Amino acid sequence: MTRNPDLIQWHPSSWQSKQAQQQATYPDPAALDTVVSELSRLPPLVVSWEIEALKEQIASAQRGERFVLQGGDCAETFEDCESDKIAKKLKILLQMSLVLVYGLKKPVIRVGRMAGQYAKPRSADTETRDGVTLPSYRGANVNRPGFTAQERVPDPSLLLRGYERSALTLNFVRSLIDGGFADLHHPEYWDLDFMRHSPSKDAYEKIVQSISESLDFFEAASGQPIHESTTTRFYTSHEALHLLLEQSQTRYIPRSQRWYNLSTHLPWIGMRTAALDGAHVEYFRGIANPLGIKVGPSMSAEWVQGLIQTLNPNNEPGRIVLIHRMGAKDIEKRLPPLIQAVRATGSPVLWVCDPMHGNTETATSGLKTRRFENILSELESAFRIHRELGSWLGGVHFELTGEDVTECTGGARGLTDADLARAYKSQVDPRLNHEQALELAMRIAGLHAKKGAQKSAVIHI
Repeated sequence: MTRNPDLIQWHPSSWQSKQAQQQATYPDPAALDTVVSELSRLPPLVVSWEIEALKEQIASAQRGERFVLQGGDCAETFEDCESDKIAKKLKILLQMSLVLVYGLKKPVIRVGRMAGQYAKPRSADTETRDGVTLPSYRGANVNRPGFTAQERVPDPSLLLRGYERSALTLNFVRSLIDGGFADLHHPEYWDLDFMRHSPSKDAYEKIVQSISESLDFFEAASGQPIHESTTTRFYTSHEALHLLLEQSQTRYIPRSQRWYNLSTHLPWIGMRTAALDGAHVEYFRGIANPLGIKVGPSMSAEWVQGLIQTLNPNNEPGRIVLIHRMGAKDIEKRLPPLIQAVRATGSPVLWVCDPMHGNTETATSGLKTRRFENILSELESAFRIHRELGSWLGGVHFELTGEDVTECTGGARGLTDADLARAYKSQVDPRLNHEQALELAMRIAGLHAKKGAQKSAVIHI
C-alpha cells in the first residue's frame, strides 16, 4: 500500500494546532487533562482487526456485493444503558436486516449507532430560556440536560462514565450475538411486542417463514450449516466530535504501522466540523478506520472533493463513506452535482442517504419532529437519482429506537402532531420508532425489488 508522506508528521494530538469547532469549554483544564490521561491508559473498546474487517466489507459494498445497515439513537444517554433497551435496539436492527437480506438478496453488514454516541454538535454555544442564558447541552459525555447552571457546566468526569457505559453496551451486544441471539435460524427471538398488532406483522412473518425454509433446504442439500446465517458481526459507530476523547483512544498498532481510533469501528465527521483546514479533518486524516463524512446542501463540490483528497489521498477502497443529507426539498437540485464531482476524483466511495436530518421541523407544540412522508420522499429520490446518474446508492442513515416512542409523525399508524407528547423521550433529535423503522426497511426492499438493476447499498441508520 502506498504510504502518505504527510502522515510521517501526524500524531493523534496534531489537531491541537488547528481551529477546533464544537468543543466544550471546561472550567478546570487540569481536571480535564487528568481524565484524558486516564482514558489513554484504559483498554480500547474495539480492536484493529475488527476495523480492517469492516473496511474490507465496505469495499465489498462499494463493488455492489454487500449492503450495510446502520442505526441507533441520535444521542445516547447513560440511562439508556439497560439490558432491555439495548436488546430492543439490537432486535429492530436485526429485523430490518432480515427484511433487507430478503429484498436485496445480498449479505447485510450491521453497524450500530451506539456504544459511544454521547456527544452532539449544537447550532449555538448557549441556550436561553425565560431570560436565562446557559451553555447548550452537548451530550452526556459533556454536561447534563437539566437547565441549571450547575448541570450545564462541562464535567470531565462524564468522559469516564461515557467510556464505561460504552464498554458495558458493547459487551452486552457481543454477548447476545455470541450466544446465538442473531442466528437467522431463530428470528422469532427478535420479536418485539409491537409485532402482535403491527400493520407490518403479516408481511414480516412471511419473510421470516421464507428465509427459514430456504435455510432448511440449502443446509439439507449441502449437509452443513450456512456460516453467515449463524454468526453475525456487529460493528459500532459514532460522531467523533470530542477530539480529546477520540485522541485518548487512538493507538498505534506496530504490526500494521498505522494509527487507529479504537473507541469505535466507523467514526464519522459532521458538517459543522468538516472545514478542510480544521482540527477534525486533521485528526481524521491520520487514523486508519473507515470514515463517514456528512454532506449537506451547503457544501460545494470543491469542498467535498477536497475532503476526499485530504482523507483518502491514495484512493484506498473501503475508506470513505459519504452520507448525503439534503432534505426532500433540496435533493433534486443539490445531489446530482455532488455525485458528478465525486466521480471526477476517481476515488472509490460508498454513497449513503440520510433522509432524516434535512427534514427536521418544529411542530406547533414546539417539539422537533420529522414526517415519515418526507423521509420516504427523500429516500425514493435518492435511489432514483443515483440510478439515473449511473451511481450506486450507499443507503440511508436512520436515527431510530426499539422503543414505542412518538417522535416522528406518519407511518402506517398515522401518528400526528397531537400524538408527539404521548411518548416523546429524545433529548436532542426525533427518532423513528420500531414500527416506522421496519416499515422503511420494507419500503427499501420494495424499491430494490421494483428497480432490480441497482447494485448494492449501505444503509446508514
